[in-house]
Amino acid sequence: MQKLNFPTYSFRFKNSKNKVSIFDSIRKKFVILQPEEWVRQHCVNFLIHEKNYPISLINIEKEIIINDLRKRYDIVVFKSNGSIQLIVECKAPNVNITQATFDQIARYNLNLKANYLMVTNGLNHYYCAMDLKNECYNFLTDIPNYSL
Repeated sequence: MQKLNFPTYSFRFKNSKNKVSIFDSIRKKFVILQPEEWVRQHCVNFLIHEKNYPISLINIEKEIIINDLRKRYDIVVFKSNGSIQLIVECKAPNVNITQATFDQIARYNLNLKANYLMVTNGLNHYYCAMDLKNECYNFLTDIPNYSL
């Protein structure tokens, strides 16, 4: 897989029926290694090891309903009180991050009401702080580390 703009992490892999899988420590299972999954697993490790978010507060690929449509978010990080701290949208490295990507995560946030958004293709990372009152976001140079 392609080298990404994240620190280097150790991963567990397995090969079955000519398909490579990577172990997801959040879902506690092996998942097929696709380019977007490669980015997602790096991002999860970044949140745990660099930003100190507890594994117990991270959720991956859960379904949400938006305007009667079923959608799946990539990563959500909760606060200890159950509210949502961060939503992460992951794209494959060959996918350019566009306004449509930000529109997608903003639509998810209409329901989830996270404090922060992160969009990454593994090569480029964008961070935003939400201003829920004014329904806009402000770009940041980084997301905050976990704090109680």
